Amino acid sequence: MLSLKEKDRPVVRKLLCAGCCVRCVLRFCCVGISSAYRRSYQDIHKELLAFVSEENSPSGEVKTDEPPNKRMRVEEDCVTPAETDSDICPVCLGILQDFCDSTFAKQVSDAVKKQQYEFDSLVLTVSLPAQLSVREHSCWLHVKKEVREKSMCLGKDDVIQVKDAFKWAVQGKIGQELGAAVLANSPCEVSVGFVHPETEEDCHFLANACPDCFKPTKNKASIFTRMAVVKALEKISDEKFSRHYPCPPKRPNTRCTSLDTTCLHTSVFIAGRYNKFSRELPQTPWVIDGERRMDGSVEELIAAPLLSSFRADGFNFSSSGREDVDVRTLGNGRPFALELLNPHRAKFNRTEIKQLQETINQSSDKIRVRYLQIVTREATSRMKEGEEEKTKTYSALIWTQKAIDDTDLEFLGNIKDLKIAQKTPLRVLHRRPLAVRQRLIHSMSAVYLDTHHFTLKLCTQAGTYIKEFVHGDFGRTKPNLCDLMKTEADILELDVESVDIDWPPAIPD
Repeated sequence: MLSLKEKDRPVVRKLLCAGCCVRCVLRFCCVGISSAYRRSYQDIHKELLAFVSEENSPSGEVKTDEPPNKRMRVEEDCVTPAETDSDICPVCLGILQDFCDSTFAKQVSDAVKKQQYEFDSLVLTVSLPAQLSVREHSCWLHVKKEVREKSMCLGKDDVIQVKDAFKWAVQGKIGQELGAAVLANSPCEVSVGFVHPETEEDCHFLANACPDCFKPTKNKASIFTRMAVVKALEKISDEKFSRHYPCPPKRPNTRCTSLDTTCLHTSVFIAGRYNKFSRELPQTPWVIDGERRMDGSVEELIAAPLLSSFRADGFNFSSSGREDVDVRTLGNGRPFALELLNPHRAKFNRTEIKQLQETINQSSDKIRVRYLQIVTREATSRMKEGEEEKTKTYSALIWTQKAIDDTDLEFLGNIKDLKIAQKTPLRVLHRRPLAVRQRLIHSMSAVYLDTHHFTLKLCTQAGTYIKEFVHGDFGRTKPNLCDLMKTEADILELDVESVDIDWPPAIPD
């Protein structure tokens, strides 16, 4: 049963006479029962004809045993010679007629299977031509009089949307074909879309009637987006609309065409900590003036096995700070996060992730990864939270122009929370804005090596430029080690000993 009431009878008849398909009739009668739309087109059609053919009855029940000749007369009365060339619905343009069956569901599911995604649930999204909103508005104005005469508390917003009716009709079939649950929210999105070139100009009169609603944007090929059209329809008066557009809308000569089915899986985020043991390995690809300077990078060594296993389209790499190409990262490593874009496989158990970690570590002796794990998007923000308040520990090999002995280094251990001002270093000025940053050297200690060399241990505020603190960067960092020791000094080697951020959670080996 279609749950139609006596008050719906004139609306049903008027819509059928306008050439509307049976599912659009249900929509305008506000039938919100999804099972009604899943019924076959023929069954709905038969019941609607019986409904409009029966005599008025107090019960409003639908009689399906009316003589065929009476139902035929109802259909014949609603078809004019000018309309016999087309049986395409003038409102949904055939979407709820020709794309709600098992054939289209199989077409969609076959397209998804070819893309080799692995999932146990999906969300179906639908893209419709903007002109459907114009045609729906036209049809609403056509039945508005009947609604008012019956004193029905019904507004245009109560009409079931084409998108919802389509989903109710077809998504269960698609889910059955794919063996997956179709949910309101899912990491895997299956998108279907429709176009109808014949009626693309339906929206054009709105640009003159409501010019403020249509403004060019960089990312849109046409100004007639669905949102812009809906906004214009909210502003235009019924009278003005009717002067420019027929009510009901004219039947088209062609049906909608379905676009290619596309799939998109939400990103998967992988976190861990990495060590870098090479002084000839950049964190990210090193490209200057379009030319690559070094082979490989930390992010590529980590990403390659993950991209392959997750079958992702790409990745975004981020970390808690970065080290220069000639700086090693030792100790517990530096926290990082990798966003894998559109992964075709997203679920891995703990054992499989551990194996991926081993694969990364065996691929190169230049890096090592630990604590590899899948995290949420929200969790990755913890890596950056309060980053400048965190501390980092370094070990540097220092050369001094002046000969030194043990006593020349003792005073360094007494310096606590030294405030320094660092103007953006010359070596990074091409990629960082010019600014003066206040930083803290929390503590220092020195180990004498020979008359011109010593090892300097530093605990600093995150974001401190260590090399510039040592040599001064032509006075751009003040005070600096040269000032403190009253001699020229330079840094020969630098290691990051620790990055004091408690993220991601440690995983026992």
